Amino acid sequence: MHMEAQKYLWEGAIPLQIHLHELEVTTLPPPPPALILAPRMGYLPLLSTLIKPYFSSALPPGVDTVWFEYKGLPLKWYIPTGVLFDLLCAEPERPWNLTVHFRGYPGNILIPCEGEDSVKWSFINSLKEAAYIINGNSKNVMNMSQSDQLELWNSVMSGNLEAYLRVSSKLKLGTVEDEYTIKMNLSTKSGQGTGETDMAGQVKTGRIPVRLYVWSVNEDFHDLEDAPKIDNWDKISFINRPAEIHTEEGKCFTLHDALKGLLPEFFSDLPLIGEESPKLEDEDKMKIPSEDASSNRSAEEGVENLCERMESSCTTTIAEIKLVRIQGIEPKLEIPFSWVVNNLMNPEHFLHICICIKVAAGNTI
Repeated sequence: MHMEAQKYLWEGAIPLQIHLHELEVTTLPPPPPALILAPRMGYLPLLSTLIKPYFSSALPPGVDTVWFEYKGLPLKWYIPTGVLFDLLCAEPERPWNLTVHFRGYPGNILIPCEGEDSVKWSFINSLKEAAYIINGNSKNVMNMSQSDQLELWNSVMSGNLEAYLRVSSKLKLGTVEDEYTIKMNLSTKSGQGTGETDMAGQVKTGRIPVRLYVWSVNEDFHDLEDAPKIDNWDKISFINRPAEIHTEEGKCFTLHDALKGLLPEFFSDLPLIGEESPKLEDEDKMKIPSEDASSNRSAEEGVENLCERMESSCTTTIAEIKLVRIQGIEPKLEIPFSWVVNNLMNPEHFLHICICIKVAAGNTI
């Protein structure tokens, strides 16, 4: 099941309809939009080699610096394409209509991007950070040979899962034993009369690298198409925090359990979707370990934004999860977290979780 799910994930793509911004069109009639299947695991700047030749005859003279926007919002190039789609399209839009720019890079909103090299080093730095969270050091990533590093990056670029697994296995980042699979195996063995049931309490524990994209709203909605739109990155709290897996004999550690530990500033006891939680407590206890300085800064900013929003709400904060989305899937919160980790993690070994939370408050966020 693990390999089958990974293969399905790596083959995932989002249909894009990309329009050249009207102020950069120099021909009549304007060029039609480009239609592209973008890999979920990929990054928007990597589409430049396809998009630039398509629009080149319509561009004004000047130096090209490619960036994308969605409904006026510049898109952060270092976030995987699939995560951007999950986050910004509560009601999935197919094809996803984006606008491409080759001029006027919004340096006040986006960090500089020098094309593929910038994306590659962002990926490698994330991999180092993930290794540090998992193993306590990033030596295996730091000591990768140039050829292995190139092969790993090319496997991500081309969506070659076999090549990726071959190289990434050398990093010894390990996997979390899937509690669901273990229980199924034990059930099978029990049915065969083997009596080998003492494995149930031997599920590995560990730290899982997680990137949370928290979108908190005051307005209630029942249909995703009615969800408030994200038109500013300030509405999103970006949080890097490892999930601690804790297991007990006879109890499955679920996605619900993981989210309780990941978002203590929101919940003392995280509710399932449609339920309510107790009052907010211990807002200032949040810690975000990170080896990369830039990741630390962005994570700290995310925490500050999050706490500011919570403070702007009424003191008896009631929170409700409206949406959890991982790799385009809206999983039930009762699903074993180990299955989520092993099957839905991105190639840089981070689990990206988009979550929309309704906070009942008299004030607007």
